[in-house]
Amino acid sequence: MAAVLARDIFKTFGETPAVDGITLTVADGEFMVLLGPSGCGKTTFLRIVCGLERQTSGDLIIGGSVVNDTPPRARGVAMMFQSYGLYPHYTVRNNIAFPLRTQRIPRKEIDGKVEWASRLLGIDRLLDRRPRQLSGGERQRVALARALVREPTALLLDEPLSNLDAKLRASARLDIKQFQQRIGVTTIYVTHDQVEAMGMGDRIAVIDHGRIRQVGTPTEIYDEPADRFVATFVGTPPMNLLARGGGCLGFRPENFLPRDMIDGGHGGITEFSFRVDRSEYLGSERIVYGVIDGFDTQVITARLPPAHVAEESIRPGEWHPFAVRNSALRYFDNDGKRTSRH
Repeated sequence: MAAVLARDIFKTFGETPAVDGITLTVADGEFMVLLGPSGCGKTTFLRIVCGLERQTSGDLIIGGSVVNDTPPRARGVAMMFQSYGLYPHYTVRNNIAFPLRTQRIPRKEIDGKVEWASRLLGIDRLLDRRPRQLSGGERQRVALARALVREPTALLLDEPLSNLDAKLRASARLDIKQFQQRIGVTTIYVTHDQVEAMGMGDRIAVIDHGRIRQVGTPTEIYDEPADRFVATFVGTPPMNLLARGGGCLGFRPENFLPRDMIDGGHGGITEFSFRVDRSEYLGSERIVYGVIDGFDTQVITARLPPAHVAEESIRPGEWHPFAVRNSALRYFDNDGKRTSRH
């Protein structure tokens, strides 16, 4: 396994920067998630690490060696794409073995590695089937096994779960994370899905317009966003933001609660008058939408726990006393950067 270091990586297409000065260290054995909206540059950066794209400038270091001029096959990394790219006329066995055969590895060694990878991923019973005979989750495991037989120093995954339905995605997230922890391979995982990012990453790099906005653990990214973009991109519903003179006040919907649910505690509270416009009942919680007195143009959301899901307690059209603990308030300046309380 090996650490991956990107140092001031730029990639431009014409005059448009797709990757705009990314510097990032992925530790040996770490599961790093690149999270951002479509078109933010995360896949382009991953292709640079793999060697399928050449950076305009900057250095890429894998396992302590600069690989700027090293071809993809010699970098020791494996990449799994969103489409999986399985050969329909090949069996599962031959799909997994394909990258080894192109390296002219002896047949006996290939067979051993295919058996090892297929057992590791629980698809050894499928080796004689073809892709059309597999479920979406099984195809995803075959593609992952094909990447692993190369015994890569780093594993690069580009939106690998986007073709699966919601139920399969949930189980596949768990499978990939447990598998990565078991073998300890350095992993860089690209997604626009914050649930995947929060649930799988040791750390998350949030990317927007080719730049890293914040790198941190899931807890750091969610609780201590570095700027307004991170605050509103991570979290469903996103962080509430109230524009005020000289900046912005933010708080998460789960921290915005009826006044009778919050005691003053250490640090005190900030109270608001909240008019409920509509609500969504989601079983274990209710998401409430409305406006705060004095901020009529901004839709504010509250996530109410089971004790307050009863619809009669939050009738639309009525004003209700709500509050936020001061310790849960976050402040941003006019440029959108986190700032101290003001």
